[in-house]
Amino acid sequence: MKKMISVLLCLCLLAGGFVFSASAEEATVLRFGEDGTFTILQITDPQDDTVLADELVNFIKQSIALTDPDFIVLTGDIVEDSRPADLGSDDEPFKEGVAAADRETALANVRACVEQLFAPLEESGIPYAVTQGNNDYKSGITTEDWLQIYAEYPGCISVDMSADSEGHIDTFVPVLASDSDAAAFGLWLLDNGRGFNDEQRSWMQTHDNAGVPGVVFEHIPTSDVQYLFEKCSPWADGAFADGLGIYRLNAAIATGHAETALQSDTSDSQADLWKEKNVIGAFFGHLHTSGFTGTYDGVTMGLTYGCQFAKAGPYGVRTIVLNEADGSLQTDLYTYENGAFSLQSDDVADQPANAAEKFFRGFVNLFQFVFRSVAYLLKF
Repeated sequence: MKKMISVLLCLCLLAGGFVFSASAEEATVLRFGEDGTFTILQITDPQDDTVLADELVNFIKQSIALTDPDFIVLTGDIVEDSRPADLGSDDEPFKEGVAAADRETALANVRACVEQLFAPLEESGIPYAVTQGNNDYKSGITTEDWLQIYAEYPGCISVDMSADSEGHIDTFVPVLASDSDAAAFGLWLLDNGRGFNDEQRSWMQTHDNAGVPGVVFEHIPTSDVQYLFEKCSPWADGAFADGLGIYRLNAAIATGHAETALQSDTSDSQADLWKEKNVIGAFFGHLHTSGFTGTYDGVTMGLTYGCQFAKAGPYGVRTIVLNEADGSLQTDLYTYENGAFSLQSDDVADQPANAAEKFFRGFVNLFQFVFRSVAYLLKF
């Protein structure tokens, strides 16, 4: 039997004391199915404007039909702010973006984009939520505008629960047990499109999640993802130059396709917070052409391909299947090409076709490493 998703007319979501929204007139209850699973579809970075790319709606509809999710998360950059691009992706070449000289025009542009983007989600009847991206905040409208837009769509459950002074939109949603109203899992929909501040951190620390396992969704990957990589030779399979090193996914703990190792300081790390709140999964977007998954220190982390058809692919989506019985999760990436989805294999990285290609890739990696190192030294 398909997992149960019930919509209740009430002021509060009652699940062991959880308050979903103090002012909400309608709350959506997420619940495990009788088979003890709950499937989440992650779509990220559509980054479109008033005329959606011809392929985007088909992409969304196909991904829903393929994965049959119980819940959908859009991890940010649902609109493009302003960029001359999208040649051939829609009926308005060389015009992309919702930003305008005045807020009212920008707001009208955002509404036009969201209406088209949310239409297949609303048609599906599946509840969904959005985590804000950096481009969403460059669109020229306010946080209040975004919240008002979300409130206009019955299927969208994004609300602001953290109430931080900078206006980030953070939401916690429990997934109830299959046979009771007790929470069995928790979904943290966090807004780091403009960074993740101390007030958000404090809200997450103090918000009652009943100690159940949790999954985090954010737009920009935190520096914790860097631990899925290892330094390597320029000629190693899957190697690429990034920052002041040459890296690849660590085959012992990660698989997929990566084009950056996210090497950085740990000022944006959330690892301690995740451990404190029993988070076992964290999934991101933002980088468009990287799609990989790995587990480090008990947390499964992943970057998911984008779906901005004004840019070159790969494009894709991710599923996360939660298991009620043991509090675990499984995740898969699907890539989209020529109008169809296929399951991404567990290969660590693209393999060179022959020795000549392997040598050329290594030479390019070495050149990039030397160039970046010299540029770094010249700064000092």
